[in-house]
Amino acid sequence: MLLAILTAPVVLAFALYVFTAWKARAIERQFPNVGELIDVGGLRLNSVFMAAGENADLPPIVFIHGASGNLRDQMHAFRSKLEGRADLLFLDRPGHGYSERGGPENAWPDGQAHAIARLMEKRGIARAIIVGHSFGGAIAASFALEHPEKTAGLLFLAPATHPWPGGVDWYYDLAKMPVVGWFFTRLVALPAGLSRIDSGTRFVFAPNARPDDYVEATAPALVLRPAAFRNNATDVANLLAYVRRVQPRYAEIRTPTVIVTGDTDGVVYEEIHSRGLARDIAGSELVWIRNLGHKPDYVVTDLAIEALEKIAGRDRDLQESARRAEARLAKDHQE
Repeated sequence: MLLAILTAPVVLAFALYVFTAWKARAIERQFPNVGELIDVGGLRLNSVFMAAGENADLPPIVFIHGASGNLRDQMHAFRSKLEGRADLLFLDRPGHGYSERGGPENAWPDGQAHAIARLMEKRGIARAIIVGHSFGGAIAASFALEHPEKTAGLLFLAPATHPWPGGVDWYYDLAKMPVVGWFFTRLVALPAGLSRIDSGTRFVFAPNARPDDYVEATAPALVLRPAAFRNNATDVANLLAYVRRVQPRYAEIRTPTVIVTGDTDGVVYEEIHSRGLARDIAGSELVWIRNLGHKPDYVVTDLAIEALEKIAGRDRDLQESARRAEARLAKDHQE
């Protein structure tokens, strides 16, 4: 009896380890790589590049996904509506999706911005509008600071860019720890995460409806693989200290900038991040939309594309478009 009690935790741990290894491979079979791995010096970044068509009317656009995401997220939102209009580059950030992590510098937004700049060079993109969603917003801002010559404009979608009160969820700090984190990501994170994919993705969209095909099309389960989960946790756990250090430099940014945010974002503090960017970046335009959550890339995609057009120099009334979007969202909320 005593032996059974003593060995039960070992047996359970081994079973969880085997399940995680098996399920991680199953997730990769279900969601195989759709991009191309390119050596950018120190690591290979995964990306999908779509060349502009003959009637292109926009400059190149680079999309940077948020925490827990991969290139499929932004590609699913924008590809069908922008294909042919510009060179489009969708990428897995270092250590996410199918990209390699590279060195310790890639645990910080500026390191990831440098890697993206090198990827642009490899893809033949000299200058682009940089689109950053959520955590990707911090990288987009760092990209503009570190590579202004490559930045044709900035579009921030529900960004995370400024110091906020409190910290992050406990499992991010736990997962990045040297030893405990290794065990946590290989025994607990994947089976626990699988049970929360549906509710978690619905929460990210709330109060707006999540598209029915979102989970299948964007493969959020890829982040549950042990290495990816740990990389994601490290990114998120490092962000607060990073933005405390870098946010005072945002006033140096001199490029056309639009910030699109909702007033019911349950993931980031829109009052802190989006209003902060509008304050810090001279000449930027804040588009504030009532009843919009954390996914303007999906919920107000057409408005985001209008913002890209305005950044490129076209005359677009984004505030009027925001009011139309609000009317639609209010109607959806009533239904």
